Amino acid sequence: MSRSARRITAAVLASGALVAAAALPAVADGHGHGHGHGNGHGHGRGHAQHSAVVLGKIQYNSPGRDNGSNRSLNGEWVTVTNTSRHSVNLRGWTLRDESRRTYRFDLRLPGRSSVRVHTGVGRDTRTDVYQDLRRYVWDNSDTATLRDTNGHKVDSKSWGHRYGGRR
Repeated sequence: MSRSARRITAAVLASGALVAAAALPAVADGHGHGHGHGNGHGHGRGHAQHSAVVLGKIQYNSPGRDNGSNRSLNGEWVTVTNTSRHSVNLRGWTLRDESRRTYRFDLRLPGRSSVRVHTGVGRDTRTDVYQDLRRYVWDNSDTATLRDTNGHKVDSKSWGHRYGGRR
């Protein structure tokens, strides 16, 4: 494929991802509408060091009624994306909320791929892993923090009224 064809393909894919992201309810989208990951005042991406692994979309309020069912619990999730071409071993990395509820990874994330971390119970696959919890994790005003095996903050996203969004 030629360089210009790759650029056009990348632009089409990126615009499609933006359209899809705009259609999701209560997803951390980073635009300051009560669902964002940062407001430019130190609450957005907090890189202690540059990493190819970043937090992507966050569905912190599962669609439908919050009835505590496994389906509802799995309706909230955090996406972790490897932006590099090379796989990254996430074994021992953690994903934590402000209440210190922590998920510990045990996987290798291939290059240019994502994994969705669901709250409820399920069978882990290449694209979806489950915390196997029976209670909600992500509050309407919260922070997701991704740390490496040494405990260094790799990325974080905040949303809700405490971070410049609306209630």
